[in-house]
Amino acid sequence: MQKDWSSLHQTLEGHLGSVSNVEFSPDGGKLASGSDDKIVRLWDVATGQVEQTRAGHLDWVTSAVFSPDGSKLASGSRDKTVRVWDVATEQVKQTLKGHLSWVTSTVFSPDGSKLASGSGDKTVQVRNVATGQVEQTLEGHLDWVTSVVFSPDGSKLASGSRDKTVRVWDVATGQVEQTLEGHSGSVSSVVFSPDGSKLASGSRDKAVRAWDVGTGEVKQMLEGHLGWVSSVVFSSGGRKLASGSDDKTVRVWDVATGQVEQTLEGHSD
Repeated sequence: MQKDWSSLHQTLEGHLGSVSNVEFSPDGGKLASGSDDKIVRLWDVATGQVEQTRAGHLDWVTSAVFSPDGSKLASGSRDKTVRVWDVATEQVKQTLKGHLSWVTSTVFSPDGSKLASGSGDKTVQVRNVATGQVEQTLEGHLDWVTSVVFSPDGSKLASGSRDKTVRVWDVATGQVEQTLEGHSGSVSSVVFSPDGSKLASGSRDKAVRAWDVGTGEVKQMLEGHLGWVSSVVFSSGGRKLASGSDDKTVRVWDVATGQVEQTLEGHSD
């Protein structure tokens, strides 16, 4: 759902700590935010008011994501757990334990049947959402897993790590299909293009790499940021890629040419 940002003027306040993650619900009506105050907040986008405050984690909430149908919210935390919440009732449906270190990233599969979590224990766990059981533990990274994402068709899962690599896993078998190497710093964010043909990774080496998923080759090396790249995202059509950086800017890139179309400045910290 496209949002009309020109008419949206809101500052949503209430967290008592740094906000680590924000995500819109599938219908665009709600916004979830996680914070180091250990709280997940759900906001009404139209009014800017807090609809729900989810307490229960014992440490920093690092990730909060909606299921594809918007009925569930999964939150990962430094307390080593993932909590699955019922959005309508505000109740915890599941508290998922098993990671040996803090949870860094959570993501639902496109059909909502699986939930993946990356962790400081160097693994990715893929769970059955209905039962909460771990179906696969994906091992191979040599350092923290920082980011996980499913491909649009749900057949692959990509993980970025502080070991400077991106791994692409076959969801059905749990086997590594590709280990993408080339970054000289920790990988902080990974994302598939809408058609699943490309994978972008942002890194502490200040660069964004766009990979061909079929061949594992680097299609574009996007350089220009003066600080580490913390987040990457494709546009809905896949023709543009945005990257956020510690240099306080957002850059919008043309994926076909690798050229910067816009440098968005204004953040002060």
